Amino acid sequence: MAEVQDGHCDSTSQSTDSLRVEPIYESFLCPLTKQVMRDPVTIDSGVTFEREAIMKWLNECLSSGKRLVCPVSKKELSSTDLNPSIALRNTIDEWMNRNEAAKLDVARKSLTSDSTECDILQALQYIDEICQRSRSSRQVVRRDGLISMIAELLKNSSTKVRQKALETLRSIAKDDDDNKVEIAAGDNIRTMVKFLNHGQTQEKEKAVSLLYELSENKSLSERIGSVPGAILILVGLSSSKVENLLIVDRAEKTLENLESCEKNVRQMAENGRLQPLLRLLLEGSPDMQLSMAAYLGELVLSNDVKVLVAQTAGSTLVNILKKGNREAREAALKALNQISSYDASAKILIEAGILPPLITDLFTVGSNQLPMRLKEVSANILANVVASGVRFESIPLDHNRQTLVSEDIVHNLLHLISNTGPAIECKLLQVLVGLTDSSTSVQNIVDAIKSSGAIVSLIQFVEAPQREVRMNSIKLLNNISPYMGQELADAFRGNYSQLSSLVRVIADNNGVSEEQAAAAGLVADLPMRDSVLTRRLLEDGAFAMIISKVMRIRQGEIRGGRFVNPFLEGLVRIVSRITFVLDDNPDIIDVARECNLTALFTDLLQMNGLDTVQIFSATALEKLSHQSKHLTKGKFLSLGGEGSGEIGCLLG
Repeated sequence: MAEVQDGHCDSTSQSTDSLRVEPIYESFLCPLTKQVMRDPVTIDSGVTFEREAIMKWLNECLSSGKRLVCPVSKKELSSTDLNPSIALRNTIDEWMNRNEAAKLDVARKSLTSDSTECDILQALQYIDEICQRSRSSRQVVRRDGLISMIAELLKNSSTKVRQKALETLRSIAKDDDDNKVEIAAGDNIRTMVKFLNHGQTQEKEKAVSLLYELSENKSLSERIGSVPGAILILVGLSSSKVENLLIVDRAEKTLENLESCEKNVRQMAENGRLQPLLRLLLEGSPDMQLSMAAYLGELVLSNDVKVLVAQTAGSTLVNILKKGNREAREAALKALNQISSYDASAKILIEAGILPPLITDLFTVGSNQLPMRLKEVSANILANVVASGVRFESIPLDHNRQTLVSEDIVHNLLHLISNTGPAIECKLLQVLVGLTDSSTSVQNIVDAIKSSGAIVSLIQFVEAPQREVRMNSIKLLNNISPYMGQELADAFRGNYSQLSSLVRVIADNNGVSEEQAAAAGLVADLPMRDSVLTRRLLEDGAFAMIISKVMRIRQGEIRGGRFVNPFLEGLVRIVSRITFVLDDNPDIIDVARECNLTALFTDLLQMNGLDTVQIFSATALEKLSHQSKHLTKGKFLSLGGEGSGEIGCLLG
């Protein structure tokens, strides 16, 4: 059907005239364009032209000041009237329809695997041409069953055939939803998506252009999005720096069309395109806002995206938290929980006013209170925003200008800690840890704890079976211990098992944790001259264990970690307690002598970079010097000698 030159066939240069069945008549051709006329009109000279062509001629004559003449007869025109030649137009239409049907029949026979590449390309070229002429031609192509035949060519081994098939299908799909639905049948969309991922540049370009055309049909948007990997690939193409601009533009516009389907919006968010979700969250119906907020809470967001979401939708989410029904507030809480986990985004949420509704949700009781599972989320968000390091004493929570560190608010937090389950206890303890980490607010918390008498309740958590609860309680007590050493000592004397629990934490041999460092710091802050607590530590075997750990750190057996230095400082301070009660406890002098504390503190005095260790070692040595005549009795233990790893002394 087509000629082959040098073994190649270029569909774009092939004429489809060979497909014509009836000959063309001279009267059908415009004298100016030499093309078959679609809208023939007759002018004053009696000659018939294509309307658009003769109008252009007449306008050029008028604009240039030339005489108005017929471009064929050169006869001067007395009028510029254009008289439609209806009879000729109908005749041309009938001729074209007969030829179109016949040519389509010939083309159909070429759309088979038995045809040559050139015959297939020429047939596709003709179908492409007639589909670009009119919608009625595109409907004829569908009625004649050509769409499925062309779609099958997407699997052809020839790259040229595949590309031309994609191009032709796009022409067939234009402005015709029925054609689009038929093109999308079976696994055709999946095949197009494969071209996006693995095709050559031209194939990608034509495939994404066809998908864009199909995506104009809202019912097909969900089907496109349901193809595995489709949205991920489109998102990648739309943000690509290496693909050509047409591919990037078509991918972007396709995604914009796919946004009409909520499922697609969710997939886009999963793949890093979050703006559609945020737009629906900001502008959608209340039900849509709820849905988007709930889904936002399920996503895993990078820190940069958390900041973007906080900036874009933080105020909206906070407003839902303030005014929404329970279901809406639950969705907002889940989203805010996700966003607040990064310091920078948490600070944005604080500016958006998240603290007042959070506190309200936590403290409200009765018919309007949130269920405990949601209070747990509120507590977690509060812990997140407190960890951001903002100065909360300057942020009012209500018209009374109360702040998060006001006495009444802290009292309510302490009350909740004592009357809820472990999950909320843990988060609220974490809130107090964050507030007491700040030098500007720690005193407010200490004062509130003192006035509430909550210290006894707080130290109970050091025996909690839940590790996170125990760790946060120890960190809190460590933060307040410099201000409440005596109160803590009194509380521990009321229940020695809690002090023993701290010793067990310190004794743990799985590296050096933050909890261990906090426990060591807490015990170290207890009054040094409290001989009752010192003796209790002796009875628990604390000093033997601690001296062993100090020596192992000095000898390099315990290494690394950012908590090693504060842990060592706490351990040294605890051991130095012995030197504060030597005068009143002769048996403790025996302990100091048997454990060779003089040699230990002398060695620690040589450490560089740890001022606290050196200061307490020097103080301890001074106190030991007052008892030198007692300490020289008996056998010294050498720090570097055999068995130094297991302190050769029995305590208690």
